[in-house]
Amino acid sequence: MDLEIQQRVKDLTEKFGAENVVVLLGGSEAETAGLSAETVTAGDPTYAGPLAGISLGLRVYHVLEEEIKNECDAAVFDEQCGMMEMVLDVEAISNEVKSIREQYTQFKD
Repeated sequence: MDLEIQQRVKDLTEKFGAENVVVLLGGSEAETAGLSAETVTAGDPTYAGPLAGISLGLRVYHVLEEEIKNECDAAVFDEQCGMMEMVLDVEAISNEVKSIREQYTQFKD
């Protein structure tokens, strides 16, 4: 997650409160999605960005997770995410993000 996005997440969390923020990821690899999920929950693991050492504990999901897919209009999801769903390792991505969410998220749905 680049430094600018980290700052935006931090600012939005300060403005609206962590209990009112949900982060939706769209990375194409499980490792990348996991690092982004860890950044917005436990803090920047590289200690390079605005979230270094800051544990926000935010709820975080990947757009391809069933919880998110089930909340979307099926036609819109298929149009916007259908190709990604066919070519990416959805299970690996979902498992990685879910693992981080269960480990670090302070706010439960």
